[in-house]
Amino acid sequence: MKIGILAGGLGTRISEETVDKPKPMVEIGGKPILWHIMKHYAHYGFKDFTIALGYKGEVIKKYMIDYCSLNSNLSVNLQSGKIEMQGGVKPNWNVELIDTGLYTNTGGRIKRLIPHMGNETFMLTWGDGVSDLNLKDLLDFHRSHGKLATLTAVRPPARFGHLEMDGDRIVEFSEKLQTKEGWINGAFFVLEPGVYDYIEGDDTQWEKAPLENLAQDGQLMAYRYSGFWQCMDTLRDKRHLEKLWNSGNAPWKIWEEPIVRKPLAKAMAL
Repeated sequence: MKIGILAGGLGTRISEETVDKPKPMVEIGGKPILWHIMKHYAHYGFKDFTIALGYKGEVIKKYMIDYCSLNSNLSVNLQSGKIEMQGGVKPNWNVELIDTGLYTNTGGRIKRLIPHMGNETFMLTWGDGVSDLNLKDLLDFHRSHGKLATLTAVRPPARFGHLEMDGDRIVEFSEKLQTKEGWINGAFFVLEPGVYDYIEGDDTQWEKAPLENLAQDGQLMAYRYSGFWQCMDTLRDKRHLEKLWNSGNAPWKIWEEPIVRKPLAKAMAL
């Protein structure tokens, strides 16, 4: 099964970080948030990625091309130009990078990705949100209802401190991780190729007419998830995720890091 990731937006709400790179390349704990998302999918055995590029897409291309060499020891013969990689982490991922236009909207990017999805069920997400969602449970739910689209409904994180008041006196202040009521689009989708017909063109916003019409036609189902979910829309969000990662207890880090075996050093001839 292929995984589509939208990674082409301008990232204007976090412009402090996106002057020279796209938002999915903004780092959390020294790794792009795109890497965190791909690690999440790979943990559940989904390792075939198709990434929709747009703004600063060359940065993502270069990262993928250089990934193995940047995460390995290298032996370089300067005369022949031969390069050997030693040790390091080489994930068994297949990554297809598709240019979907600089100003193409979310629906247009999805429509451009669908021909690359093998005419079968596929999963889709944005390149700026992390969760500890069980992706196999999400897929099982989608297959159980037979509709064209499944949207993961999550509870929105609170952005401000919650106040309990007695008149003008604050009796309780709490920075709650999530609100108790309300559901929003968590952008972890499972889709059938038929959603293609609901998208008019490059200017179409996925969250408007396509989802609205799918809902009206009874083809959109919600998978309710009350666990951890956090998008990275603003610098405040980025700092919050960074703090969680640095604590050593990031909720979305459900994967185990592979053991890296160091290559035996070659004895130097005297």
